[in-house]
Amino acid sequence: MTPTVLVVGEPDGERLAGTTLEAVGVARRLAGPDGAVMGFLAGRDAASRAPAFAAAGVGRVLLASEPRFDRSLPASLGRVAAAAAEKVGASVIVLAGTTFGRDLTGSLSSAFRASAANGVTEAEGAAEGIRVRRPVFGGRATEERLLTGERCVLSVRPHAFPPATGPAAPLTTEPLATVDVPAPLLAPARTGVTATPQGSGPSLADAAIVVSGGRGLRAPENFRLIDELATSLDAAVGASRAVTDAGWRPASLQVGQTGRSVSPQLYVAVGISGAIQHLVGMVSSRVIVAINNDPTAPIFKVADYGIAADLFQVVPALTAEVRRARGR
Repeated sequence: MTPTVLVVGEPDGERLAGTTLEAVGVARRLAGPDGAVMGFLAGRDAASRAPAFAAAGVGRVLLASEPRFDRSLPASLGRVAAAAAEKVGASVIVLAGTTFGRDLTGSLSSAFRASAANGVTEAEGAAEGIRVRRPVFGGRATEERLLTGERCVLSVRPHAFPPATGPAAPLTTEPLATVDVPAPLLAPARTGVTATPQGSGPSLADAAIVVSGGRGLRAPENFRLIDELATSLDAAVGASRAVTDAGWRPASLQVGQTGRSVSPQLYVAVGISGAIQHLVGMVSSRVIVAINNDPTAPIFKVADYGIAADLFQVVPALTAEVRRARGR
């Protein structure tokens, strides 16, 4: 049976998060040419984000336009998203595997009575159900899982799939009738979010390109080479644990087992030897470029492209070439 797939939209300020458009692309693949893909949005400004769905070809969007869902926690929002899926007869729900999506997946799968998979990097329909692949054990292995239930919820790893693009569809929005959410689930409310210190560019969680620096930079003042290369690429800045432990950069920029896990389209590791603790946080990146003067460094074993040379010569030259190519 051809599935109907519902995509749960994630807000990004006043816009629809770009990672939601990646989820739309996965939903289209699972629905196939004869299936249907629909969107769902919750919160006070849900209607203002709906046109972004239509621009990506998802014309039917269900709205739970209630302010309480701007502050509610996943347990209550999961009930509402499950009700939306029930209304349209969806058998598959797809959402981005961001912090928002990972928090929501568990409660959503429970409310929807569905199997679930988090951090999916490959997904395809099969005769028995949906076959997915995802990194496990901190990226040290890849798990293949077959979801055979009648319903399933997938959160897809950010940047593991290309974002969906048009053709645009005429937009039809439908209000979702009030869902009976038990009062205890609405009692906890998010009262605020305090951002951790970040670099001047995109955040590590959402960046398509990440440039990270390690102790090979030798001194904190040399980290400007990472900042300059990242700026030229419109990339986020990351760091190894050795750098954050030394106080060169805040701990919020640490990539690795005890820091952030990232999966950008391009990861540039500069002066990083490649200890396993760092590798597990970035090994699922689509393309990895390593710059290190030690040709035996472990980082080269996972790199798609490696430059075994003096970073103090390579990085400024690379930054200058990127600027020249971009006319900056």
